[in-house]
Amino acid sequence: MTIRTRFAPSPTGYLHIGGVRTALFNWLLTRRHGGKFILRIDDTDMERNKAEALQPILDGFKWLGLHWDEGPEAGGPYGPYFQSQRHDRYFAAAMKLLESGHAYPDYMTKEQLDADRKAAELAKRPYVHRGPHRDTPADECVRLFREKPTTLRFKIPTGQSAVVEDLICGHCEQKTDLIGDPVILRADGRALYNFASVVDDVDMQITHVIRAREHLSNTYVQVLVFAALGAAMPQFGHVPVINEPNSNKKLSKRDMKKFLTPEIRAKLHAIGYSDEQIESRDDLNPVTVAFYREMGYLPAAVVNYLGRLGWSLDDKSEYIPLDQMIANFGLERVNDSPARFDPDKLYWLAGEYMKELKLADKVAGCLPFLQRAKLVGDAPSADELQKLERILTASAERIKLFSDILTYGAPFFRADPVYEPKAVEKRLKKPGAADLLSEFRSRLQSASPFDAPTLDKSLHDFCTEKGLKVGELVHPLRVATTGVEVGIGLFDALAILGRDEALRRIDLALSKCS
Repeated sequence: MTIRTRFAPSPTGYLHIGGVRTALFNWLLTRRHGGKFILRIDDTDMERNKAEALQPILDGFKWLGLHWDEGPEAGGPYGPYFQSQRHDRYFAAAMKLLESGHAYPDYMTKEQLDADRKAAELAKRPYVHRGPHRDTPADECVRLFREKPTTLRFKIPTGQSAVVEDLICGHCEQKTDLIGDPVILRADGRALYNFASVVDDVDMQITHVIRAREHLSNTYVQVLVFAALGAAMPQFGHVPVINEPNSNKKLSKRDMKKFLTPEIRAKLHAIGYSDEQIESRDDLNPVTVAFYREMGYLPAAVVNYLGRLGWSLDDKSEYIPLDQMIANFGLERVNDSPARFDPDKLYWLAGEYMKELKLADKVAGCLPFLQRAKLVGDAPSADELQKLERILTASAERIKLFSDILTYGAPFFRADPVYEPKAVEKRLKKPGAADLLSEFRSRLQSASPFDAPTLDKSLHDFCTEKGLKVGELVHPLRVATTGVEVGIGLFDALAILGRDEALRRIDLALSKCS
């Protein structure tokens, strides 16, 4: 048997972290066993979904490297892969259920349904809908529906249990007497998601349905629909939810706005986004995949983190390259408890993957951030590229994201330093600091060669002669030449700037102290 899994996002314009983790588990399962991963678009809700919102989702999967075997752009033998293009299939399947006595037309009005629901509440009993034509013979139901099309409901068999032998949750069951007869077709002929999903799974020969735990309640109805259609039942695995950082609350799409904290906004501002742009885009948010792409995370790090979020290789491994993850992935090691999203661990993993990246690839990844900030032109010169290489080499493990180049590299690409006011007050205007800079300036002027080891020795010798602590000169010299207190090693910074530029910047800083 060839394993066939699927992921069916709605075209809302962004990929939620929880959804991508579920898609990844499906993808890993098929890749390990040589199966097929199908991307199917759930766009039946025409009011909420927009065609232009699909591309960001496809781009997100491509960025992560989760390429699908069948679906949009890829095609395949079981298309179309958009639910909005499969209405004929849903209608035909609904008619099959109607003709076989597994469905019935329901002409009850909204007011009648509301009255029934309210009566159940007053009687303090669960509301379980059973329509007037539930026990009407199938032939008569077909005649009624053809004469007057209306809502179609699936007839839940009574006195049974809907059973799901879940690959993650184990044995699950629900008494059918507690399940109301669900609508499968609206009065306008549109299929509801729960029903359309079953028809699609049957048509596309899906063997494994791996999805979020919150869908388990839908699965009880769906296994009954599979049986009524006489279709082969896929195996189900329901993945636990992802909770918010430092919380037992689900990481929900409904609460997205609260994750746009001042800290997150500051990070987005730093890479060039305005408040207006942030407000107008749902995907510039830490609960979406696009946020991590925009911030310059390596996709391999994001995939590693999401794969590890609820699944384990063993009791200690966190850094798990993709080939190792594919070779070892299995649902038996998926935890049945909620996972907690930890942005600090993801950032750490990003750094681990950045360590392995070749210098040329780091340059290619960092360059767009410098260009967007207008620190480097569209066609960078050989000198600019060489400078960027030197900065990245000197930054070493400080660069965990491509956008970190703005912190460590920007001072070297600006015509003049942008002096942080607090740094100027604390370091440059400190009594005696200007005099030390003026005196050490002559040492820099005569240093030869003008490289990091020579400058390091020169500064230490100077401090020894003057009876100074090294920090008394290092801090004002860093601020004078870069404008900031944090950055790459000072001596590397001076060497990258070069003698003339370093001296010019010291003079500029001294002019601010006078």
